[in-house]
Amino acid sequence: MINLSEGYSGPAESPKFDPGDVIEHLRYKYRGVIVNFDSTCKAPDDWYQSNQTQPSRNQPWYHILVDGNQQVTYVAQSNLAHDSSNEPVIHGMINLFFSGY
Repeated sequence: MINLSEGYSGPAESPKFDPGDVIEHLRYKYRGVIVNFDSTCKAPDDWYQSNQTQPSRNQPWYHILVDGNQQVTYVAQSNLAHDSSNEPVIHGMINLFFSGY
């Protein structure tokens, strides 16, 4: 018989987005561009506990440059959808991650 520890939560989901994809945050409605992702949440526990929604840590989490300001966010895959506006993302750090974006 296999005894799984209480902390076991199964394999993480596959990423649905890639660097360069333009997304919309489903709850907060901002747009942004993905620059990187982690297969699971790598943020410290205190940061995660302060997150209002606390989506599952066991899914891809994305580093996102937010359109129209200098903010960079870290967002769970379950909170994102592809943006269909075809509008460019304006962010001061775009050129650090992409050329000819």
